[in-house]
Amino acid sequence: MRFRAYTTDSEDEEDDHLSVSSVSADELPPAPTDMDEDARSESEGSIHEDELMPTVASRKSSRALQSISEDEDMSDSEAAPSKNPPRKSMPRGPMNDPTLIPWARQLGVDAQKMHVMQTSLFRVPEEEAAMRQQAQTLARRKHLLSATLQRKHSRDSEGEGLRADSRQRASFAHDVEPTPFRPTRKYSRVDGSSSAVSGSEGLVADAGLAFGRSFRVGWGPGGTLVHLGQLCGPNSTPKGTANTSVVQKTVVPLFSVPATEASELASRLLSHHLEYTAIQADADGVPFANPRRTMSFASLMTRFPSTERSFEACLFRLGHALFDPISLRLADSITADVRPRISTIRRKAALSQWLQEAISSSIDADLRDNPGADWAHVVFMLLTGNQVDRACEVAMEGGNVKLASLIAQYPGDEEFRDDLLSQLALWRDERVDAHISENVRKVYALLAGIVDTLEGSKGTGVEQCPDINLAEGLSWKRAFGLHLWFGQPLEASVADAFQSYDASWKEPTSVVSAPVPWYAEEAQQESRSSPWKLPSSANPPDALFSLIRLFADPVCSLSTILTPFSFSASPIDYRLAWHLYIVMSRCLRVRDFADRGLPGGDVLTEMVGDDDEPIEGHSPSADLLANSYALQLEQMGMIQEAVFVLLHIEGSAGRARAVKALLGRCAGKLDDWTTRGLVGSLKLPMAWVHEAKAVYALDNNDVFGAYELYIGAGLYNAAHELAVLALAPDAVIHQDFALLNEIFKKFIGHPVDGWHVRGKAFMDYAHAMTRLPVLRARLADAGAAADAADASELEQLAHSVPKLIGILPDVLRDRSDTRHKAALAEMTAELTRRLDEVKPFAIHQSQIRSPFMSEGIRQRNIQMAALERFVRSIEVA
Repeated sequence: MRFRAYTTDSEDEEDDHLSVSSVSADELPPAPTDMDEDARSESEGSIHEDELMPTVASRKSSRALQSISEDEDMSDSEAAPSKNPPRKSMPRGPMNDPTLIPWARQLGVDAQKMHVMQTSLFRVPEEEAAMRQQAQTLARRKHLLSATLQRKHSRDSEGEGLRADSRQRASFAHDVEPTPFRPTRKYSRVDGSSSAVSGSEGLVADAGLAFGRSFRVGWGPGGTLVHLGQLCGPNSTPKGTANTSVVQKTVVPLFSVPATEASELASRLLSHHLEYTAIQADADGVPFANPRRTMSFASLMTRFPSTERSFEACLFRLGHALFDPISLRLADSITADVRPRISTIRRKAALSQWLQEAISSSIDADLRDNPGADWAHVVFMLLTGNQVDRACEVAMEGGNVKLASLIAQYPGDEEFRDDLLSQLALWRDERVDAHISENVRKVYALLAGIVDTLEGSKGTGVEQCPDINLAEGLSWKRAFGLHLWFGQPLEASVADAFQSYDASWKEPTSVVSAPVPWYAEEAQQESRSSPWKLPSSANPPDALFSLIRLFADPVCSLSTILTPFSFSASPIDYRLAWHLYIVMSRCLRVRDFADRGLPGGDVLTEMVGDDDEPIEGHSPSADLLANSYALQLEQMGMIQEAVFVLLHIEGSAGRARAVKALLGRCAGKLDDWTTRGLVGSLKLPMAWVHEAKAVYALDNNDVFGAYELYIGAGLYNAAHELAVLALAPDAVIHQDFALLNEIFKKFIGHPVDGWHVRGKAFMDYAHAMTRLPVLRARLADAGAAADAADASELEQLAHSVPKLIGILPDVLRDRSDTRHKAALAEMTAELTRRLDEVKPFAIHQSQIRSPFMSEGIRQRNIQMAALERFVRSIEVA
């Protein structure tokens, strides 16, 4: 019997566990000795690969008998005939190769004996039946797969790989067939020189077509938006037809106020910030700005006059009331459980004082606008601003001494409030509230602790009185003041008052004013529209409200409240948001962004001062906030301020990249004064400034200036590239050998890529062109004896100059540059001519045949070759 490695014509069987083409003879089971005609004919046909897979035991044994081959069986079966008829030889297969040397013939193993052992031990009838059934199942699968394929050569990118249409599981008892292997689509990289757009990169005849697949809307220097077509919203339709072949640049205003005013506001806060910031180098040598812990809201308040009532001044005063450290002024004997209670009362008093000052101007404005209002209305308006003293005086001037005495008892205790509630209930039950002034009832309701709705008497007679909403028509700060001063008892905290107001304005039927931003209130009062259009779903809260929420909610983070729309009408104005983050997170350490990493990750411990603590973790939101604010400053031309903001980025690599990118965009504005500020105050490396100026010089075709700036920046590879490709060809054409030496001697001692085969070649050229005429003049002096040093130098030049001529085409490799062509021809011709004057046979003997040699040089080489052969023939003769 033979052991034969079967093959198959099907390409779809490559996805199975065992490929037929990869099965060797030692892995196949032996054929049975006793088989019926059907099994024998089936074994002689095209057998599926899985039918040939042995069991674990038979595979291990067959590996032990791997020395048995086909030719061994053939030779031994002829010596000992078998009762089985010989099989037909397969037309294909590796075992039909006559050049193979059978191993059994070398080892001397009895093939007949080994065949009997295999048949009796491993090929039992049960195993044979199971393998035949498995082969039939795989054959049916193959037929189903071939019938359902979409096409022969399918594309993997279109999802048409070797996949059948129906791959549903009939039940959990039947497994879904594994997905066949789908080869990935291959792409070839096109060299830049063979590209279709090579040499036409500056063509802008149809920029829309050229940039169709690669161009995207992007930000340029100074907040310039570069785009194709017309800017519009996702749901809006542009007016007219847009010419997509034109690249447009639009300057988008990043501030909601004029540029002059925005610059003054930014300078006022950034100058104060710089005073409280230490700028040092981190572990990677990159400058880093680390604010000191002494900076707080109180220090920022000093930048605003005490009489100023602007939004910024109110914001920092509120931060001082809620988050700055306060002195409780308590004795050491006070226990620890009492101190938090006293701290809560102090915080509430500070917030009350701030709120009273913040809304005092609006109350005075309401009183001025209503000069004819009755005394009860004035008293109520004054109480909404917590101006109790003035309210008592107005009540007494109106002749209502009893009400003035009740106001003087504010805030009162629980019994006092219960009495007033009983009085209001009695008026409602007796139906006499309709005869009492509405403003008087409001005053009684406030003193009783009612801040939302005062119920009136209902009935069908004349005594009915409608309900009164006390907060209707009031701003959100005055409505919040009602909950802070009247709605909660004296011992209640700020969080209780905040939650009460927050629940009040969120009710669906509530008429309480929502905490809209300050600019929205002014726009409603003055009936003017904002230049920025907010979406209908956007309801940004006022930053003052968000700051109170940050104090009242311990789990609230800066990510929730630092929304640009909360501070200004511009959706990309991050000025105040950035200053708030620095004070809250980096100085006071009371809140941070939600995405800051957990302790144990990146810890900025290298920038810790004497009294500072390390900044634990990393916050991508903080870096994004700094980048956004720096972009605004860049648009206004405040380069130093923008760099100062970028120095607060926490990652060293990202910080250096952002600062270098900013310097590169604003390189044209880096004059001497700005450079001194960047290097002196902000401690930037001078190399960064030189690198930015070098790129700007290249953009203005100042190659030599860029070369010097790169040298000053320590970027010797970039300077070497400019020297080789731009400066050296001009010096060669003008035969200025001193300039060549001056240009390239600055690279000696510095690591430069390709120095020996590029830059040093020009120095060798200048040296050869300088020394060869001197050596020729000395040798031409017949009266002087030949100097050994000169002879040695001449011999060295005779070997080095031909090698230099051979590498020059690779040094000046830009064939599209006429200067390179001219310089290459000049150097080749001059070196050949000068060397030929002192060593006529040197070029010919070096076997250097440069394609850039002139016809005269070629003819000269032919003559030298003929002369050399003639001299040798004479010497031989």
